[in-house]
Amino acid sequence: MNILVCIKRVPDIAGSVTLDDTGAGIDESGLGHTMSSHEECAVELAIQTAAATGGTVTGLTLGPAEAVEQLRAAVAVGANDGILVEAADPSVFAPEDIAQVIGDVIRDRAEAGQTFDLVLTGDDAADTGDFQVGLRLAYDLEYPVLTNIQTISASGGGAIEARGIGPAGTEVFSLDLPAVVAVHEGGVDPRYPSITGRMKAKKAAIVEYDAPEPGTGSPRIRLELPEVKASSVTILGEGPEAAPALVDVLEEIGVIRP
Repeated sequence: MNILVCIKRVPDIAGSVTLDDTGAGIDESGLGHTMSSHEECAVELAIQTAAATGGTVTGLTLGPAEAVEQLRAAVAVGANDGILVEAADPSVFAPEDIAQVIGDVIRDRAEAGQTFDLVLTGDDAADTGDFQVGLRLAYDLEYPVLTNIQTISASGGGAIEARGIGPAGTEVFSLDLPAVVAVHEGGVDPRYPSITGRMKAKKAAIVEYDAPEPGTGSPRIRLELPEVKASSVTILGEGPEAAPALVDVLEEIGVIRP
């Protein structure tokens, strides 16, 4: 099974987050970059499924030239090659635009003899949380689609079995290929790259495209940071003298009964 896994270069937002001057993006000036956790799991699922079916994994990203780092990170853990659609400012591409670009690349690669049985995306990206690209891509390709999926496995006969968590518990689907699946983190643990993998990644083939002019689909207006909630610390006391106050707190939150 040949799999295309779509990833995005996002700022590492483990620390403090501020917005840029436009208010529509994150100020990345002091941040490192990585790929979203959902997409890390998508890469892992792609590698496992391709290994079980004798297939290949190709990573794809739309982003600046530096986004090749994320493609090589995917190769370092087991992907075969990568596709970079270079855009100096990817923030101007709305989810509909991104889906159209990915669809055009898939069609172009098919004409060149490289076809994909399965396309994986993350449920959403860590920086914008759009939750749209997988659905819009499936619509563009006229493929069936599943979202919020945590594990996949080949079930034979040109289909896969996919599992995700729904309101009532685990949901199990059978999906005919070709198809698009949006992956949610939690079903697998992404692997770490080996030294051999890192060396392989430096020499991996990366096909490059120039991004077209973005269309008019659902542009982002602005982002808003959540309100910072004030916090306080109450010192109950020191040593044995703090015990009565601690008991009162435990009773108040219901850990113990009076």
